[in-house]
Amino acid sequence: MDAVNNVIFMTMPKGADGNFGPTLVSLFTGAGGLDIGLELAGFRTVAAVDSDADCVATMRLNQERSRIGSASRLLTETRILHASVEDLAPRDLRPKGANADWSLDLLAGGPPCQPFSSAGHMLSLKDPRGRLFEHFVRLAKGLKPRVILFENVRGLVTALGPHGRPGEAVALVRSAFESIGYATTFGLLNAADFGAPQRRVRLFMMATRNTRLPSFPAPTHSDRPDTLFGQLSPWITLGDFLQTMPAADDADIDLPSPTLSELLKEIPAGSGLKSAGLREATRPGGHWGYKQGTFIGDPSKPARTVTAAATQDWVRDAGGRLRRLTWRECALLQGFPAGWEFVGNKASRFRQIGNAVPAVFGQVLGAALLRVLREEWRVKRPESAPFPSEFVEAIEYTKRERRRNGPSRTAVKAALAEGRATAAEAKGLGSAELEQETSIPRL
Repeated sequence: MDAVNNVIFMTMPKGADGNFGPTLVSLFTGAGGLDIGLELAGFRTVAAVDSDADCVATMRLNQERSRIGSASRLLTETRILHASVEDLAPRDLRPKGANADWSLDLLAGGPPCQPFSSAGHMLSLKDPRGRLFEHFVRLAKGLKPRVILFENVRGLVTALGPHGRPGEAVALVRSAFESIGYATTFGLLNAADFGAPQRRVRLFMMATRNTRLPSFPAPTHSDRPDTLFGQLSPWITLGDFLQTMPAADDADIDLPSPTLSELLKEIPAGSGLKSAGLREATRPGGHWGYKQGTFIGDPSKPARTVTAAATQDWVRDAGGRLRRLTWRECALLQGFPAGWEFVGNKASRFRQIGNAVPAVFGQVLGAALLRVLREEWRVKRPESAPFPSEFVEAIEYTKRERRRNGPSRTAVKAALAEGRATAAEAKGLGSAELEQETSIPRL
C-alpha cells in the first residue's frame, strides 16, 4: 500500500458479524468520496443516487473493477441509480427482494452546496438547489434510518433563511430533521486534522432517533501538535504529499502561458496575484482576494481546498518548473484510492473530484456512528445538542458585519446595476463626484 493511502487511512475493516457491516443508502453520491470512507469504516452501501451522468458512470466503472478483482473492494453490492432525489420514493432505495421488516442503518449525503458556498453566489434558499435537503428529509421520513449523516459547506452556518437573517438556514435544517423524530448534533471538521494533506472544512450533522447522539471525533493531527499535550501528529503537508507521488503524466500537466509565467515568477509560495473587490463601509479599499487560478501552493502546509474547477493551485516541481496540480493528484488529496478512475473529459473529472466529500470524513464519522449503532441500549428519543459555540459566534459576527456594510454594499450594487458606476470605479475609493452621484457614502 502506498504512502498516500496510508495517510488517508485506506484500510478495510469488517463489520461486527465478520463480513459486511450495517447498511447505508447514499444520496447526492457524486463520484463516491463519502461512500468510500463509510465503507472503509464498515458500512455496506445498498443504494447510491446521483443525477449527474458522469458521476454515475464513474461509480459504475469502479464498481465493476471492484467486482473483477480491483485492490479496492468497494461498492460491490451497491445499486447505483441515475436519478434525481425529487423523483425517488423510499421504496426505490430498498434492496431488491428485501423483507417487509427490512430497516436501514444509515442514510447519508450532502445536498448541493453551491447555494451556501463562498465559491458560488451564496443565494442560500433562494436557489432551488438549496431546497434539495427537503427531499433528503422526505426520504429519511419514509426510510426511518437509525442514524443520519448530513454534509454541507461551512457557509451553511451563516446562510440566510426565509427572513433574510444569518443562521436561519442551518436552524431550518435542524428543525426539519427534528420534525420527523430525530435529534441532531452539528459540527465543523477540517480534513487536515485527520491526516489528509488538504485543508478542507465541512459542516456535518449526525442525527439519531433511538440511540444516544454520537460524539464528533477528536483531531488526530494539528498545525501545532507540540502545544496540545504532544498527543497529536503534525499536519501532512502538500510537500509531504508530493514527495510520495510518481512523476505526473505529461498529458495531465498544465503549464502557465508565457505571460502568466512572467507574472508569477516572483510570487512566493502561499500567495498569488491579487484582485480588487467592491468597496464597503469597513473596507474603503474594497475587498481583495487572489485571482482565480493564480495561487501558488505552500509546500509547508496542507494543500488548500481542492475546487471543482480545472484551475487548481500551482506547484513548483523539483526543477523549479511551475505547473498545476493534476486531476490525479487532486483525487488523492480527496482520499480516493490510487486506482479510482473517473469518466468524462478533464473538466468533468476536476468537477467530480472537487465536489466530492473527502473519504477521511466518511471514515472518522462512520466510526463514530458505528459505535452508537452497536450499543445495545436504546432511548425513546435523545435531545438535540445545542449549536457549537463557533456556530453562534460566526452567526453573530455575520449579523454585525451586515449591519455595518449592508447599506454601502447595496448602494454599490445598485450603482453598478443602474449604470451609474463601472466595475473599475466601484473597486477602490473612486471620485468624490461618483460618490455623490451614486449616493455611495464617502468611505
